[in-house]
Amino acid sequence: MSKSTTSSVFRRVDVDQYDEDRYDDEEAGDAGEQGPNESEVQSLMTRDQHKEALLHVLSNAPVGSKNQAVKDRAASMVVNVLTSFKGDMDQTIKSLDGKNLDMLMKYIYRGFEMPTENSSAVLLTWHQKVFAVGGLGCIMRVMTDRKRV
Repeated sequence: MSKSTTSSVFRRVDVDQYDEDRYDDEEAGDAGEQGPNESEVQSLMTRDQHKEALLHVLSNAPVGSKNQAVKDRAASMVVNVLTSFKGDMDQTIKSLDGKNLDMLMKYIYRGFEMPTENSSAVLLTWHQKVFAVGGLGCIMRVMTDRKRV
């Protein structure tokens, strides 16, 4: 038996702060509110710099934004870049760092949610190649991340 069963020191921890229903995501600030610049992405794509266009949309993803229209616009830009990509997909994917690789996988899954003509076949190809580089860890990080694109 314990010496003091009337001690209430353990009761000073507020367990309600760990309740999932009360969880608030940290705000990333207004830096990611605007998302990628559509005119810059279009100009990069017209100059056949698809890799740079992909890097631009991945690095300027509006993850912290609460504006769904901004997120939808960014997702459609990424799907547009992926479907019209010209170049070596394998080299492009291997050149991405872990953060951009996870962001690309998020946008691939987001593209599956809003299919356009022939986008599913292209997105499946991208998914296969990103999975080959990122592995199961990439998929698990995307599926468990609370911040949506």
